[in-house]
Amino acid sequence: MKEKLEQIKQEAIRKIKEADVPEKLNDVRVEYLGKKGALTAVLKSMKDVAPEDRPKVGQMVNDVKSEVEGILEDALKTMERKVRELQMKAEVIDVTLPAKKNNVGHRHPNQIALEEVERIFVGMGYEVVEGPEIEKDYYNFEALNIPADHPAKDEQDTFYISGDILLRTQTSPVQARVMEKGKLPIRMISPGRVFRSDEVDATHSPSFHQIEGLVVDKHITFADLKGTLAEFAKELFGEDTKVKFRPHHFPFTEPSAEVDVSCFKCKGAGCRFCKGSGWIEILGCGMVHPHVFEMCGIDPKEYTGFAFGVGLERIALLKYEIDDMRLLYENDTRFLKQF
Repeated sequence: MKEKLEQIKQEAIRKIKEADVPEKLNDVRVEYLGKKGALTAVLKSMKDVAPEDRPKVGQMVNDVKSEVEGILEDALKTMERKVRELQMKAEVIDVTLPAKKNNVGHRHPNQIALEEVERIFVGMGYEVVEGPEIEKDYYNFEALNIPADHPAKDEQDTFYISGDILLRTQTSPVQARVMEKGKLPIRMISPGRVFRSDEVDATHSPSFHQIEGLVVDKHITFADLKGTLAEFAKELFGEDTKVKFRPHHFPFTEPSAEVDVSCFKCKGAGCRFCKGSGWIEILGCGMVHPHVFEMCGIDPKEYTGFAFGVGLERIALLKYEIDDMRLLYENDTRFLKQF
């Protein structure tokens, strides 16, 4: 038995020395030390050994097992060290080489314009409020004085999900939701994405962004609206900017107006940018319609207010002299890097 154990030990040591990868060492471990290995087989044959010799044979098996395990562990450590050394040599870093340039992201033109608008209105005491993009027909139309037979409710203009659920066509529903809560006074803007069934071209898109504002308090007049928008225009386009109000019609405001600003390129003299008129249209506005107040539970005899809405993309196009709205959504890095 002693000779057999010595033979097993020598065979195991030879195979350990011949192994050149950790996987082969593991094969040796299984072959000689595993549950079906050579040393385990010797232990199972102990029934054929005389009872008085069994302790001695068991001790010899354990000694051989311990010795083979030790040699295996040493061989594995040596092999891992060599692999690590080769890896370190292969992965050496030449600190004299130029560093790789990281491509750092930056804000989108829309985001830059939005942050500037928010800065202006927050500075005037306004709160920024957001609302759901998937909206109820009631908040998108009825609460804003747009009856069921109004052309704006035609499916050619609005994306309907069901009879009463749609993708909002404006951010005005946020104003209706805020007024409905009855916490007065109100001074807020509601920026966000809106959806309309428009063809894609240089000035239209089925998905774009609006910023709508609302002020509700006692004794609010059209003069307050004019003063607010004049200050906004000066902050956004320059101190010399003038504003012009033209009568218009919106269902949720009365009276209503469209607002032009003096061309900040030619200072009103007339140029290609303002199409020779000296003025550029930027937004729509008006005094909140009394019926809208009634729908939202506010007494129109006690409270008045004004509302306005401006397209975020329009501000970005004007401010950065971009002549095609599609450039904002094509993700061409050559274009975006300019901002």
